[in-house]
Amino acid sequence: MILLLIFLATPSPAAPEDRAIAYLGREVPAWSKEHKCFSCHNNGDAARALYTAARLGLKVPKEALDDTTRWLAKPDEWDKNGGDQTYNDKQLDRLQFAVALLEAMDAGRIKEREPLLKAAELVAAQQHRDGYWPIGPDGAIGSPVTHGATLATVQGRRVLDRADATKYKVAIKNADDWLRRKTIKTVLDAAALLLFLENADDDVTKERRKECLEVLRKGESKDGGWGPYINSAPEVFDTALVTLALSRQPETKEIKTWLKHGRAYLLSTQQQDGSWPETTRPSGAESYAQRLSTTAWATQALLATRP
Repeated sequence: MILLLIFLATPSPAAPEDRAIAYLGREVPAWSKEHKCFSCHNNGDAARALYTAARLGLKVPKEALDDTTRWLAKPDEWDKNGGDQTYNDKQLDRLQFAVALLEAMDAGRIKEREPLLKAAELVAAQQHRDGYWPIGPDGAIGSPVTHGATLATVQGRRVLDRADATKYKVAIKNADDWLRRKTIKTVLDAAALLLFLENADDDVTKERRKECLEVLRKGESKDGGWGPYINSAPEVFDTALVTLALSRQPETKEIKTWLKHGRAYLLSTQQQDGSWPETTRPSGAESYAQRLSTTAWATQALLATRP
């Protein structure tokens, strides 16, 4: 009887998604309070994960997103951010905040469309004449915060499409053309392109999807995760992006297995406080910004693959 009472009194361990949400719920509002500015890692990527969790019905403290929601609803203020401007990248901030704004709208935290229309103008102004969004140095593979050109283009296109597909018809077509002819050099490219393709099933898309899946097939490590390149050791961010992208593809036996492996890798690398170690380029460095964004992408992947 005593053992039974002890068992009943012992709280069950929190689900990994709940631990991640609790961590992000503490960190997202902390940055703006401490630094008097809004960041693409806390108020972009990390807030986006919390909005997604809220949309899915998980418990997210309201106060965790209040300041961010007010900030995202005022795109005219985004370029007037406070704090230390030394490392400020307006191109990155605009894109990150615009995508977080979409998630805030989907979660019902922002109901007016006017902020999205203004955000789309800012994002459209950054598109390269060749159709892509240049984020970070030319040729850089991208990171949890900076995304890289392929993922940034997928995100930028999504913002324009959601804001006004008619107004931005040419810009969207230019992005589509760039993405469809993009050479797949990395696992990150393959995963980002799969996000772009999603459930489309025309013949061209099917062939493109096969190319992406072949890269993932070659790139999966024996530990079940993926790194940035086919022969790379697995990293949390790359595994999270692959897992998230696969969760939006037509389900096959192989994809179901990959999703199981990707989720298992993310669970095995989650830290006690609910976060994940940062994915940096090169690997092994320390970065608070990358840790927040890495945790955000991993959280998104776990939310997309919940049993």
